[in-house]
Amino acid sequence: MRPEPDMSHEELDPVPLGDLALQITALPRETNGFGDIYGGWLVAQMDLAGTATASRLAAGRVATVSIDRMAFMTPVAVGAQLSFYTHTLHVGRSSMRIQVEVWSDDPQSGEWRKVTDAVFVFVAIDDSRRTRAIPAQR
Repeated sequence: MRPEPDMSHEELDPVPLGDLALQITALPRETNGFGDIYGGWLVAQMDLAGTATASRLAAGRVATVSIDRMAFMTPVAVGAQLSFYTHTLHVGRSSMRIQVEVWSDDPQSGEWRKVTDAVFVFVAIDDSRRTRAIPAQR
């Protein structure tokens, strides 16, 4: 069993880790029968944010390889302004590990809080969808 992530820095000083990669408002069409935003929709948006960062680092096309350790900390309400932050953890020859955090500005409470985070692994690919090297970073 994995240990629970250390959330102490969010409790003391709620500040996202990384750079803003995407902002979107949660709309009614993305809700389940209880009025909360679907987790799968949120994961798809996280993938978009991570892909934006990964494709910049790779200077081109990338593919998502895996998503690691994700937990939803709070439901997302309709109308919430969601901010997706990315932080590069590692760049290898052809792959990248990027942490994606989601923060919500809740429309009902006005509270700024972390919704979830996950580590995404991306690989740089060419037009034939084969792995390629990531250009050297400046």
